Amino acid sequence: MKLIKTTDAVGHVLCHDLTQIIPGEYKGARFRKGHIVTEEDIPVLLSMGKENLYIFEMNENMLHENDAAEILCGICKGENISRSDAKEGKIELFAETDGVFTLDRDKLYKINSVDELMIATRKGYTAVKKGDKLAGTRVIPLVIDKIKLRQAEYIADCSPIMNVIPYSVKTAAVITTGSEVFYGRIEDKFTPVIIEKLKKYGITVTEHIKTDDGIDNITEAINSVKDKADMILCTGGMSVDPDDNTPGAIKNSGADIVTYGAPVLPGAMFLLGYFDDGKPIMGLPGCVMYAKATIFDLVMPRIAAGVRMQKDDFTEYGEGGLCLGCDECVYPHCPFGK
Repeated sequence: MKLIKTTDAVGHVLCHDLTQIIPGEYKGARFRKGHIVTEEDIPVLLSMGKENLYIFEMNENMLHENDAAEILCGICKGENISRSDAKEGKIELFAETDGVFTLDRDKLYKINSVDELMIATRKGYTAVKKGDKLAGTRVIPLVIDKIKLRQAEYIADCSPIMNVIPYSVKTAAVITTGSEVFYGRIEDKFTPVIIEKLKKYGITVTEHIKTDDGIDNITEAINSVKDKADMILCTGGMSVDPDDNTPGAIKNSGADIVTYGAPVLPGAMFLLGYFDDGKPIMGLPGCVMYAKATIFDLVMPRIAAGVRMQKDDFTEYGEGGLCLGCDECVYPHCPFGK
C-alpha cells in the first residue's frame, strides 16, 4: 500500500472504498476498493476532498483482480457457455443450451491448488438447462502476481476445462424381458417409468418389444431394433440368477460391454455397452422401476448427449454412490452421484 497524490493516481488500484457525500442527495461509496482510477475520476476525487490516495503498488508483474478473472474465465469457458461481466474480480458462467455439463475435474483440482485462485462449479457431468449457473471464477486479492495465472493456463493446456454438450439422442428402443410380462401374468410397470424419465432429455420411445427369458429370444429382439433407435434399453433379468439372461443376450448381440456392475446403490446390477457404430445399450436393474434416483439417472445426461462412458467413469461413482433414501428426493441437488 502506498500514498500518492490524486493527480498521479491514474491507472492505480484503490486500497479501500471512498465515500462521497452530497448533502440532501447522496451518501455512499463513490469508488469501491479495487477500482482502477481513470482520468475522468480525478475531478470527482478532488471534489470529495481527496488530495491523496492509498493505492496498491502495481508493477509489470501484477494483475488487477478483474484482469485475472478474465484469464480464469478463458480457462473455463468452453462450448455453449455464456459469461457475465467482471465485477469485483468475479465472473460467472451460464449454460447457453440444455445438455450435459462436462468438467475436467483433474485440471479443476490442480488450478484450485494454485494459491490465491479459485474456480467454483456445480457438479460435473450433470444435466443442465439453458440459463443455469455453471461456475464462478475469481482471484482472492485485489492484485495478483501474473505467474500464478500462467500456472493456471499451463495446467489448462489451451483447452477449456468445461463445456455444455447438447442432447443428441432422440429415440430409444425398450426390450422388456421376463416371461411373467410376456405372457400377460403381470402388468408391465417398468416401461412407463422409462418413458417418463427419458422425456426430460427429449427422447422418445419409438420401439417396444416384449420377450420371454430365453437368451436367444432376447438377443433376437435386440438385433431387430439395432437400426431403429438411437439407443436400446433392456429391462429385467439383470441379476445373477441362472435364468436371468439379459446380460448374456446383450453380449451375444455384439455389444462391447463397458461395465456390468456399478458401485452405486440403488443400481449395482447396471450394464452399459456400445455397438461398433457407437450406439449405447443398457441393461437396467429392477430398482429403476421404483426408486426415485438410481445409477440410470446418473448416467443418462452423458448418454443423452452422446458422451461415451468408460469403466473409470463408473469407478468414480463409488464416492457419493449411496443414495440416502430421503423422505423427499432432491436429486440432483444432493451428494448422490458426486
